[in-house]
Amino acid sequence: MRESRRMQAIQPPIIPVVGEMIRANPGTVSLGQGVAYYGPPQEALDAYQNFLADPQNHKYKLVQGIDPLLQQITRKLRTENQIDVTNDQQIIVTAGGNMAFMNAILAITDLGDEVILQLPYYFNHEMAIGIAGCNPVCVPTDADYQLQTDAIRAAITDRTRAVVTVSPNNPAGVVYAESDLRRVNAMCRDAGIYHIHDEAYEYFTFDAATHFSPGSIENAQPYTISLYSLSKAYGFASWRIGWMVAPDHLYTAVKKIQDTYLICPPVVSQHAAAAAMNVGADYCREKLAVTTAARHIVLDRLHAIDDLVTVPRSDGAFYFLLKVQTDIDALTLTERLIREHHVAVIPSTAFGVTDGCYLRVAYGALSEQDAAEASRRLSRGLRQILTA
Repeated sequence: MRESRRMQAIQPPIIPVVGEMIRANPGTVSLGQGVAYYGPPQEALDAYQNFLADPQNHKYKLVQGIDPLLQQITRKLRTENQIDVTNDQQIIVTAGGNMAFMNAILAITDLGDEVILQLPYYFNHEMAIGIAGCNPVCVPTDADYQLQTDAIRAAITDRTRAVVTVSPNNPAGVVYAESDLRRVNAMCRDAGIYHIHDEAYEYFTFDAATHFSPGSIENAQPYTISLYSLSKAYGFASWRIGWMVAPDHLYTAVKKIQDTYLICPPVVSQHAAAAAMNVGADYCREKLAVTTAARHIVLDRLHAIDDLVTVPRSDGAFYFLLKVQTDIDALTLTERLIREHHVAVIPSTAFGVTDGCYLRVAYGALSEQDAAEASRRLSRGLRQILTA
């Protein structure tokens, strides 16, 4: 009796691993998991109460989502992303952005197919590709974690089914240039493959950075799959609501997949999501001031130890991916920071980076006070460990 060989090859999810380390070291401040510091708007909580009043709400609903939420998503895509959903496209509400990605991979691939990821990758994307019995092909980004479009083009083979991009990016926190995303989208068109673009952090941009949706490119609908999530922007992490915009020819396949392992997204969460989206993106933008302040606090601390770490430019999401000047491997350094200095980060090995020691620092969950304390512990811990 054994588990499948396919699952044996999948990396353990790093967030629970680090979570166990934190639990074993009480008082640890986390710069690990990427969550927003705030919860949903009051209107979403009120919708939950209204939901309970209708007995019909306790029954299954449509696989693709309830109409009030689909209408809010359609409006949002048109006004914010310049994606005017046509009859050639479908919106499918999912239980979070990760499920939308899994739906996409299962709908477009066969066993042994290839999917191109940018290195460093979001670990759940790499895991999903392996779970589907496919092969991730990792293309390194440049020293600033920006796309290398020529390298992406060179990685496309006759087994390639999609190129994946994430912007604003997890784990690197960069915002990809619109021109590069357009190049990737065009090469996917020319190669007859899909462009899967994850926009979970679309509202989290800083300084002069701007967000761009490849799904808005003219005539890109037949091969572009756009993924979204409410987890960050509306403080909806535990409510598990996201969605995908996919070509109409994938609609039946996606519904087969989703009906099999979900039936329908949590209906109570969909009602709350519709109410939250009716409040609008200003809810997130108002909260961004605290995140911006936390970002500056952490960044200032890191710049103070620039003899030990390199911090590439990061204008999006709420992450920094540090290059640490050490021969200590990233997981060992993470363990020591938690055990000896009570501050948690995520090691770069989870994101496919093994040629050096890199750490992902997440600041989205922090108040200004917590950001100051966490970054103080991190800078002090790195100084003591690396200069001992």
